[in-house]
Amino acid sequence: MATNKKTTTLRRLLQLARPESRSIALGTLFLAVGSGMGLLYPQGLRIIVDGVLGGKKLELIDRAALAMVAIALVQGVAIALRALLFSIAGERIVARLREQLFASILSQEIGFFDESRTGELTNRLASDTTVLQSAVSVNISMGLRSVAQVIGGIGFLLWTSPVLTALMLAIVPAVAVGAVLYGRRIRKLSKEVQDALAKSSEVAEEAISGIRTVRSFAAEESEVRRYGARVQHSFELAKKRSQAASVFFAFASFAAYASAALVFWYGGHLVVKGAMTVGGLTSFLVYTLLVAMSLGTIADIWADFMKALGAAERVFELVDRKPAMAPRGGIELTPVRGAIELRHVRFAYPTRKDVVVADDVNLRLDPGEIVAVVGPSGAGKSTLAALIARLYDPDAGSVLLDGHDLRELDPSFVRRQIGTVAQEPILFSTSIAENIRYGRPGATRAEIEDAARTANAHAFVSSFPQGFETLVGERGVQLSGGQKQRVAIARAVLKDPRILVLDEATSALDAESEHLVKDALDKLMQGRTTLIIAHRLSTVINANRVVVIDGGKVVQSGAHQALMTEGGLYKRLVERQFVAA
Repeated sequence: MATNKKTTTLRRLLQLARPESRSIALGTLFLAVGSGMGLLYPQGLRIIVDGVLGGKKLELIDRAALAMVAIALVQGVAIALRALLFSIAGERIVARLREQLFASILSQEIGFFDESRTGELTNRLASDTTVLQSAVSVNISMGLRSVAQVIGGIGFLLWTSPVLTALMLAIVPAVAVGAVLYGRRIRKLSKEVQDALAKSSEVAEEAISGIRTVRSFAAEESEVRRYGARVQHSFELAKKRSQAASVFFAFASFAAYASAALVFWYGGHLVVKGAMTVGGLTSFLVYTLLVAMSLGTIADIWADFMKALGAAERVFELVDRKPAMAPRGGIELTPVRGAIELRHVRFAYPTRKDVVVADDVNLRLDPGEIVAVVGPSGAGKSTLAALIARLYDPDAGSVLLDGHDLRELDPSFVRRQIGTVAQEPILFSTSIAENIRYGRPGATRAEIEDAARTANAHAFVSSFPQGFETLVGERGVQLSGGQKQRVAIARAVLKDPRILVLDEATSALDAESEHLVKDALDKLMQGRTTLIIAHRLSTVINANRVVVIDGGKVVQSGAHQALMTEGGLYKRLVERQFVAA
């Protein structure tokens, strides 16, 4: 089973190299030229040694030396071109793989991200693909060169002395068996090391991205210890890998030098008996060293290649993963009226299937209607927004847009119809203009500024020295909460969605910021089907209808005043808010 998996992974790596076949073929040609020149070099040495000892003319020695210089020049040029072509091909292969991996990650359903750590995913993009980069570029080039030199060198050895060659090769089967066993062990350990490194990256990513929380709790030492424990675990695994490598290399080195000593001993006897010339023995010894060094290189490359196979398995697992919800494919409606309906919806998050957060929910939003959803924390309010945007599919029941089940529609089309403004909007670490343009990538500068005016953002943006080119920092950290909200609203304005979801969009703001944001939201909601998820009474009092959720169920529904008269949970929530105020 493991062998089949390794073979499949190797085949996948070769398939990745197929688009670079022209560069690889040309590189292989230069590899053959360079290796051939390297194999001819000892012949020049043989001619010179025999010429000196045999008292031959100096012209022969001069010509042999000149030929060796020419061979070295051709070999140098061929090596340079071979290395260049293989390296560029390898870089392209890994760049293509990184793109495929990133595309695969982004295509996964939201439930996948609930279960996966950001650090692990970024580790696969960075660390695992870096391991592969050497394997499919420099190592392939060096490996092929070494294999060519081993084959060619053994050919010249057989031509020079079959008996000595047989002595030298007697050790090869034992080394080959050791290499196979070592390769299996190193591949397993390398995969474990990569997994351990991914775990340590997760801890680092969490601590760095949440540095304000870490600092506010003075938890730096605790996080350092937590990261140190993960790193220590990966170190222990890497140490085992190094120990395995040390044992193998010691065995291989002993075998190589022992066989060389045997060759020297027997070759000396042949020279003394006159069965071999000194030049022949010299060239034989050079070929022996060439073969030995090439075998050593192959052993190193084999170890690296086993590491790469371990990393490749992790990468291909993710590349091949089929998302439970395809990001595209399905019907697109024309036109979109904006009617939303939830029918007998039951849902539990994939990571907590035993906790039902929406239980037989029925809810309808007519085109252009503003519906507010309120309830205690954890009641399931934000879950409704996630289901409407089809971030998840219900476990039972259905969510409909204009009478069509969302599962029949193209998910990307559905999400283009929905604009979301969250309590903590996520901005990207680019300029304000680029963050607003995220709502519609092809928008002009004038359209961006118009959206900012509608969102009450134009004034504060214009006050910055760089204006709309001001960088917002990671996750918008350079802006205040109210400023981030207004940039997010401008992004939603530019998107011009038919349906609007406001997920507690003003709950974390001060009074002044809330006033500006609420005014921007009022403009945004005009003519759009709107779902408001909120705690503050000020954001729901003017809604056409208020829906009260508790324990994943709809317990009340009606206009604000009617619900206050009716009593029940809604009235208690309102009264508690007034008491708190």
